[in-house]
Amino acid sequence: MYDALFFDLDGTLIDTETIAAATGIAAFAAHGHAVDDAFMHRLVGKDEPTSADLIRVALPGVDLDSVSRHWRAGFQAGVDRGLPLKHGAADLLAAPDLPRVLVTSTGREGAHHKLAIAGIAGAFAHVVTLNDVLAPKPAPAPYLLAARLLGVAPARCLVFEDSETGAESAHRAGCVVVQVPDIVPSAGRWAHHLAPDLLAGARMAGLI
Repeated sequence: MYDALFFDLDGTLIDTETIAAATGIAAFAAHGHAVDDAFMHRLVGKDEPTSADLIRVALPGVDLDSVSRHWRAGFQAGVDRGLPLKHGAADLLAAPDLPRVLVTSTGREGAHHKLAIAGIAGAFAHVVTLNDVLAPKPAPAPYLLAARLLGVAPARCLVFEDSETGAESAHRAGCVVVQVPDIVPSAGRWAHHLAPDLLAGARMAGLI
């Protein structure tokens, strides 16, 4: 049914969103800004420049450079302690025998570091990062690039995403979208299949 599998990284294959939320709240608090989980959830799936714009609008006068340094250090320490795979991720990355591309809004260096920590760097034919496109998710460019790298039609590609932003990107590219919400619930507006976990989504899409 499919020629390729595309995967988002954070919140889809690895459990980084809880680390990001906890360390982000701590960083903002250290610099005099009390934010909550709802605030952090607004940033899920967004690339760093888009997140920065949202933060500046919500917190006028914030010293974002200082907050970001604090947050980045805390997040990196959390990542370096280990990144557990989401339920079903190991099974999908082992089979079936289809080419796989990672499509993430994380920058190139950060993406490859997370892949190495999680032990899944060798699972992908290509890695598409924020540095590889002019228009990040929710624009379709990342997934169109992934399909182009493999020489396949987007409609023949099955995508696994957790966020609305990522699901919209894949849907607009013309891919078949499985959305497995992580820390932010979703009604699945951009998904062909809304699933409780990766394996359930793979079954719903007819992959397994």
